[in-house]
Amino acid sequence: MMKIAFHPLFSYPLPKGHRFPMEKYEFLPKQLLHEGTCKAGDFFEPSMPSKEDVLAVHTEEYYNSLINLSLDRRAARKIGFPLSEEFIKREQLIAQGTIDGSVYALKYGISLSIAGGTHHAYTDHGEGFCMLHDQAIAARYLQKKGLAKKILIVDLDVHQGNGTAEIFQNDRSVFTFSMHGAGNYPFKKEKSDLDIAVADGSGDEVYLRILKNTLPRLIDEQRPDFIFYLSGVDILESDKLGRLNCTINGCKERDRYVLQMCKDLKIPLQVSMGGGYSPDIKTIIEAHANTFRLAQEIYI
Repeated sequence: MMKIAFHPLFSYPLPKGHRFPMEKYEFLPKQLLHEGTCKAGDFFEPSMPSKEDVLAVHTEEYYNSLINLSLDRRAARKIGFPLSEEFIKREQLIAQGTIDGSVYALKYGISLSIAGGTHHAYTDHGEGFCMLHDQAIAARYLQKKGLAKKILIVDLDVHQGNGTAEIFQNDRSVFTFSMHGAGNYPFKKEKSDLDIAVADGSGDEVYLRILKNTLPRLIDEQRPDFIFYLSGVDILESDKLGRLNCTINGCKERDRYVLQMCKDLKIPLQVSMGGGYSPDIKTIIEAHANTFRLAQEIYI
């Protein structure tokens, strides 16, 4: 069985002309259902997370400023989304979806979220379209409940997981691995446990070689009992915010490699979608849909 976090609020409307492709969260589940990759029963709607679970990662001052819509203008501008009660609820639902998904992954081997991958959220502020760090909140939840001890976060979004690095900078129980574009946002990088900055224009061959030379060794060294995977599709050559020039087939091969390795090693895996900013929404949907198709092929 494959369990997928989805809530109608994941696709909360943005002002006309906003550069974030919010509509992908509406179209992606429809595509997966239409083509038969997923059934309606594969999806679950998360509820709201507890304050305690959120505060295991974020400061109370920051959390309260979100809930009360009292962020100052500069902090809100850094996030890049208009602040509203519904939008803050959306972010919390995404976090709970990843918590629930991580528990499902322990049972079924894998779970996915239609959204998530909010890796630019720090303990005390948000930026880059990220307010609350869904995978960090879920990682802390698993550890608090005694469901995982050593966690590996594999972040293959084109942008460095700067929030992830900051949150876990002094925590040896969570290993942070970010493989990202060298010349891309954020321009001031944090220090992950392992950062690999891939040169602009590298393409499939170089990108996949680096990944395949790195991930097996990393898993062997760290021996994680749970993996969170951020599968951003902004590595594509068509992406407006990415510069790595990978093809859609290269992106699919990346996902196949990660998913197959976790399946072979019997390491539970939670997958959040991360970024994707190609001008044609169909390209974004196809690249994200490949992740779900591979999960179905490999795990079911």
